[in-house]
Amino acid sequence: METPVCIGDLTIKEKGPFFVIGGPCVIENEDATLSVATFFKETSEAMDIPVIFKASYDKANRTSLDSFRGPGLDRGLEILLRVKEETGLSVLSDVHETGDIEKAAEVLDVIQIPALLCRQTDLLLAAARTGLPINIKKGQFLSPWEIEPAVRKVRSTGNQNILLTERGTFFGYNNLVVDIRSIAIMRDLGFPVVFDATHSVQLPGGSGTSSGGQREFIEYLARAAIAAGANGLFIEVHPDPDSALCDGPNSLPIDQVRPLLALLKEIHNLVNPKA
Repeated sequence: METPVCIGDLTIKEKGPFFVIGGPCVIENEDATLSVATFFKETSEAMDIPVIFKASYDKANRTSLDSFRGPGLDRGLEILLRVKEETGLSVLSDVHETGDIEKAAEVLDVIQIPALLCRQTDLLLAAARTGLPINIKKGQFLSPWEIEPAVRKVRSTGNQNILLTERGTFFGYNNLVVDIRSIAIMRDLGFPVVFDATHSVQLPGGSGTSSGGQREFIEYLARAAIAAGANGLFIEVHPDPDSALCDGPNSLPIDQVRPLLALLKEIHNLVNPKA
């Protein structure tokens, strides 16, 4: 049995509702962020799909020193707080430094541990001690069963509010592959599993000074993951991905979001008839 995770009015659990973690990869500016958040709020209400808004205040793991990282902790949290106040959506962002966590926890409803940092003990423990739900993204370098030690680190603090996110595994150079078995394997650890459909089609470092991506495969992988039992979907979107300042090649155009979510909700209901 999975341990339920409560985020606002949403309870994530076995046979629970299909839900989405969605938003732009990075906070580019306040107006653009609020525009995407409003879209997700309206989508949530129109489609009866719970949404947790995601945007990074600092992308500290960009390929190039010259890549855009976001507005930083203080300004980024101000924008995320405005998202919460104006849309009512719960908000999630990733933390890269233990020194950010105390301030981030004052605004965030979910703290995300980036895939590349999922073995960082001090980061996991500091995030867990806030008592907030923790979304651990499985590292690209890990098998699904190797995420268990990260889970144990969070649980050692008494925090049982854990989400595990699959985002693909390194497959040679500049490529990722999704082992769909990982959904079942990680769910056996006793916590809900989210599928990151956009980072799973990323080509890490594939464009030389930045990562590439194959957004044309997002729908296919998302369909497979939800059919395999993933509790929810993680998806990064942008009004114009080709002009996005981060992860544009693997972001979904915003006008393609609702048709995809309608299909995934139908698949989720089919494999979870009591949901």
